[in-house]
Amino acid sequence: MILLYCLSIFFSLSPFLPATEHPHWFFRTADFVRLQSIVIQLILLILLVVFINDYTVFNCIVLGSIVASMLYQLAKVYPYSSLYPRKKPDFPSDGMVSILAGNILQTNTEYDKFIEEVQKFDPDIVLTMESNKEWEKNLNRLEPTYSHSVKVANEEFYGMHVYSKIPLKNSKINFFIEDNVPSIFFEVSVNEKENIFFACLHPAPPSPTENETSKERDAELMIVGKKIRELKKPVVVCGDMNDVVWSRVTRLFKKMSGMIDPRIGRGFFPTYHAGYWFMRFPLDHLFHTKDLFVGKMIRTKTFGSDHFAMYYEIYHKKKAKIQGKTKLNGDEREEIEEKIEDGKS
Repeated sequence: MILLYCLSIFFSLSPFLPATEHPHWFFRTADFVRLQSIVIQLILLILLVVFINDYTVFNCIVLGSIVASMLYQLAKVYPYSSLYPRKKPDFPSDGMVSILAGNILQTNTEYDKFIEEVQKFDPDIVLTMESNKEWEKNLNRLEPTYSHSVKVANEEFYGMHVYSKIPLKNSKINFFIEDNVPSIFFEVSVNEKENIFFACLHPAPPSPTENETSKERDAELMIVGKKIRELKKPVVVCGDMNDVVWSRVTRLFKKMSGMIDPRIGRGFFPTYHAGYWFMRFPLDHLFHTKDLFVGKMIRTKTFGSDHFAMYYEIYHKKKAKIQGKTKLNGDEREEIEEKIEDGKS
């Protein structure tokens, strides 16, 4: 029973660690494993009910704490489940662009499997992350169909490549925070009048093996969010964000940029880890402004990477008006600037 009590107390308290806003990976991990910890909490709750014979004050506090913690976590993740009510996107559209985006894992050598997924979905744009020179050599097989490209190969697990059937306008490679972590910006025409601005990101995660804290990742998201806030055009942000959608940082990013998560009401679409079904997290995202909507949204088959890729069909709403951005309060503006300064320092 002592072990059961210890586990119950730990799993009652640990879900609240991200609320401290401490950037160390230990405090952020609870955000990533919310789905798994809800299952563990349910198991612990059942065991407590079975084995507790005397409902003392202490036992009631332990039971109440684990129930409260479960409800707290369910409130965070429920909007991203397929049970959450949503209106299906059926707006009139005057143009569509599709993208297949995936972290291919630099050490993965199953090039043919990934190219088969590209050929299966036949997207307008292909985005790869962790693509090095060897991957670039193999991805060049796409060029007869995808004649427009932006290539940033590196051997430090942060290479990024974009291949497109559509001309890429105003393409730009950025290194906002770290010299080896690029992002790629570009625009594509969705119809004769409108261009969609794409921001492709892969910030470094907080982890024991990479960045000790989330400061660099958080700063990059805030910098890109500020950039988007200034734009007066349709915008898509896509990539391996190394963060879950219910975290405070990602929610702040969506609020400041005025973007929508098409995952809401459709399901979790966990993309990592592809090799372990019981330890999967939704780390690969696409967000879009309100003048766009997503039709098809499909997770690919495995292709040797530790991530699944995602395929999206992005439609421009006919006669869409530019939406004003959500107002930020003083504390939120201060938090954004602090995160940027912390990441840069």
